[in-house]
Amino acid sequence: MNQIAQTSAPQAEPPYLRGLNPPQREAVLTTDGPVLIIAGAGTGKTAALTARLAHLIFTKKAWPSEILSVTFTNKAAREMRERVGRLVGDAVEGMPWLGTFHAIAAKMLRRHAELVGLQSNFTILDTDDQLRLLKQLILAADIDEKRFPTRSLAGLIDQWKNKGLVPADIDAGESERYANGRGGELYQQYQARLIALNACDFGDLLLHMLVILKTHRDVLAQYQQRFKYIMVDEYQDTNSSQYLWLRLLAQERKNIACVGDDDQSIYSWRGAQVENILKFERDFPGAKVIRLEQNYRSTPHILGAASGVIANNGGRLGKQLWTERDVGEKVKVIGVWDGPEEARRVGEEIDIVRRSGKSLDEVAILVRAQHQTREFEDRFIAIGMPYKIVGGFRFYERAEIRDALAYLRVVNQPADDLAFERIVNVPKRGLGDKAVARIHQLARATGTPLTTAAARILDTDELTGAAKKSLGRLVGDIARWRDMATGLPHAELARQLLDESGYTAMYQAEKSVEATGRLENLSELVRAMEEYDSLGAFLEHVSLVMDNEGGAQDPQVTIMTIHAAKGLEYDTVFLVGWEEGLFPSQRSLDEGGVKSLEEERRLAYVAITRARRLAVIIHAANRRIYGQWNSSIPSRFVAELPPEHIDTETTMSGGASLWQANWSDRADPFADVARGTGRGPGWQRASGTGSTFSTKPARVVESRSSAISLGNKGRDDLSLGMRVFHQKFGYGAIAEIEGNKLEIDFEQSGRKRVMDSFVTIG
Repeated sequence: MNQIAQTSAPQAEPPYLRGLNPPQREAVLTTDGPVLIIAGAGTGKTAALTARLAHLIFTKKAWPSEILSVTFTNKAAREMRERVGRLVGDAVEGMPWLGTFHAIAAKMLRRHAELVGLQSNFTILDTDDQLRLLKQLILAADIDEKRFPTRSLAGLIDQWKNKGLVPADIDAGESERYANGRGGELYQQYQARLIALNACDFGDLLLHMLVILKTHRDVLAQYQQRFKYIMVDEYQDTNSSQYLWLRLLAQERKNIACVGDDDQSIYSWRGAQVENILKFERDFPGAKVIRLEQNYRSTPHILGAASGVIANNGGRLGKQLWTERDVGEKVKVIGVWDGPEEARRVGEEIDIVRRSGKSLDEVAILVRAQHQTREFEDRFIAIGMPYKIVGGFRFYERAEIRDALAYLRVVNQPADDLAFERIVNVPKRGLGDKAVARIHQLARATGTPLTTAAARILDTDELTGAAKKSLGRLVGDIARWRDMATGLPHAELARQLLDESGYTAMYQAEKSVEATGRLENLSELVRAMEEYDSLGAFLEHVSLVMDNEGGAQDPQVTIMTIHAAKGLEYDTVFLVGWEEGLFPSQRSLDEGGVKSLEEERRLAYVAITRARRLAVIIHAANRRIYGQWNSSIPSRFVAELPPEHIDTETTMSGGASLWQANWSDRADPFADVARGTGRGPGWQRASGTGSTFSTKPARVVESRSSAISLGNKGRDDLSLGMRVFHQKFGYGAIAEIEGNKLEIDFEQSGRKRVMDSFVTIG
């Protein structure tokens, strides 16, 4: 009787299924065959992924050691392990194949290292070791490292490895990308040197295993049999090497479940290919596609705004996010006059949030580029608003800013030994530790600052050859910059100093995403200086800002880039700088055209969906770059926001008409990008003081890109004899033009040498 009662009693639902909605349950219970789980923002994909793992173990479909579960970050791997552990207990300890791509590939490679010429105890080089080794090869090949920087070669090799390319795969076209065709040769030498050292870099972990799986079928068969089930998180972020590795492992059983969202693929700059998720059904015919569309994070208005923007992308897998949450506030779209007003307005809005009793920990400001944080940092220091920078340093703590400030400090204060130490060999001048030690010895012996000792040591035989010559140039430059400081605006001095010292050229030569960001930060530093009366006043301001850390335990506003915000969420999110050229990024459009535009739009989608309750989008009508006010139009993404989900406010005259003139009346607002020019419509230069908007067609604002580069390219609208106006020296006529430097005969001040960006046509 008891036996009968026991068999007829309903089975209790496993704990891991409780609380899941129908699509999530389907993702958990569909275990066999290829499965693509399209998980929109905030739709509980981690809960579904965790429950799926628990289900495979709970139902004994596979032992924990027979499941390959791949994540992109160590944090995600730890969270997955902890969640599964709470559901299945100690069984999670038997999951050796749960981890990041690199961690799992390293574990495999140590088992088969000899197949690629390594020993199982190989060393994994960090970035510094990698750069040191590459530099040795560059010098041995008699290549000018200043012209062809080591970091450029390191970045290129990393790109090749992300694509799954070994040295034999590098053709002449690819090889031409470094040192006039020597890239492939150096890649081959680098790989041979790594083998000799019994070492590999991070890119090798996957590349070596890819080679092994392709060339040793027995090893491939071993892993294909071992892994009964494969699960992959954030599949939209996979690069070619990761994609090929996964496809090989899954080809036998085809029990692969990939979770991702094509609308959140925002990492192409580090090798990610959105095409991998888009072609999943082609790679695995008969794949089941499950869409997680119920959002648990945001209000309907926020989801409606984000969906309206992303709908303009082509080639999407498609989904429609919805939520049972209260409708909430509409997305605010605010137009302000300029950058400073943007920072003031955000500060005021956040103060309202704080006074309402909400925590500042639930407020975030998302920027497209790191240099945008400076204006907010300065404003928040001024009003006592606690903040933190996530995913990077505070503006004035960044290495390139500290270097630039050190140059300025040496000019402003000759006795600043710490500043001189920082810049004496930055960029590299061939002044090694021994040369610097001799300068220190003389300074101590004579009781003088390092700059004085450096000048004096040139009259001795303590230094010889290239070191003496380099130090002589630096000492002469510092003396000349100090003389210039008496008659040149300090912001203009800073730009000229950075150019003439070779500092900006150092980053221009790198041609990497990181180097471009550093140049943008230097551009913003020079712009910030324009707001202060003197160099001394600016440096004092910086000292006060860097000393103001606040209590780390107190609630703080979070400031970060949109890229850094992926995976995070906040009650209130401010999305700033939504203007053409800034967002979408003009540089991205110039380099990638329509493809880059679509990734920028995915960034906009990610940005909006970080907000739970309120999203505020702000665009400015003017941005000041090197003394020049440039008019801006709202980002095309603003025009794509569905009207029923937004409340629009503008604090400047003409804002609405400008928007309409440049977007609403165009039959094809993306025609310029589609033609491959990468330029959005409506780019205009401000006329006069920037107080009115021109409605006539105008040329593309080239000053935006040239200002960011801090290079020496001159303006094309200036000519000899032209009458111009300078804010400090007044009116004058151009006497000489040398790149971006001008000799001007001023009517009241005589002849002066100035930068072209500081004059307007008079």
